[in-house]
Amino acid sequence: MYQLTVIKRFSAAHRLVNYQGQCARLHGHTWTVEVSVGGRELDSCGMLIDFRNLKELVGKIVEELDHSYLNDLNPFNRQNFNPTAENLARYIFYKLKSQLPSNLTVNEVRIWESPDVCASYRED
Repeated sequence: MYQLTVIKRFSAAHRLVNYQGQCARLHGHTWTVEVSVGGRELDSCGMLIDFRNLKELVGKIVEELDHSYLNDLNPFNRQNFNPTAENLARYIFYKLKSQLPSNLTVNEVRIWESPDVCASYRED
């Protein structure tokens, strides 16, 4: 199987509801989104998907989040669905999955909220 990875960044604020600690207060991150997609067949040019097209798909999702207060956005405005790195990874995973051509799968989405920590989501 072939795998491609693209990286995008966005800035957004959030706070964790029902959390005991500093992250319960409003704060922000420059989030890094690392998306890996896979597939078995290459096109006539020898590509799984053009990097430009994949970056555009991921970019549209990230654009919705950029310079926002994540707690105000659906689905993070629901009770018991905090905008954690874990939930962001899952959200982006399924959003991208619904937009990819049928010959591709989302292998993994990683969300870095700092250079030292990340969360990832993938289907097993």
